[in-house]
Amino acid sequence: QVQLQESGPGLVKPSQTLSLTCTVSGGSITTNYYYWSWIRQPPGKGLEWMGAITYSDITYYSPSLKSRTRISRDTSENQFTLQLSSVTPEDTAVYYCAQHTAWSAVDYWGQGTQVTVSS
Repeated sequence: QVQLQESGPGLVKPSQTLSLTCTVSGGSITTNYYYWSWIRQPPGKGLEWMGAITYSDITYYSPSLKSRTRISRDTSENQFTLQLSSVTPEDTAVYYCAQHTAWSAVDYWGQGTQVTVSS
C-alpha cells in the first residue's frame, strides 16, 4: 500500500517561496501510469488541485497557479516537491500530496500539512 507524507515549514512569510516535500513509501514514483499531485484546502473552502508530476516526469499545473508553481521529483529519494512562489495570506491552507492515475480519482492521500502565510 502506498503511503505519502508531507513535510515542510508550517509558517511562511508573505512574498517568500513555500516549499513542501512528499515522501512516498510502499511504491515507486516512477511506477507506470502513476500521477503525483499537490492539492490544498484553504480554511472554509473546498479542495483545490494545484498540479501534478507523472511517472514519466511530465508536469501539469492549474492555470490559476501555473505562474507561481513548480513541481519536481527526486527519484533517488522517492520524493516529489512543491514550490509556490510569491505567497500571500490567501495561500494559507492545508496542503496534501496524493497519488492517482490519469483516469482515476485519488487512490492515496497524505495526512496533510498546515501552512500559514503570515508576517
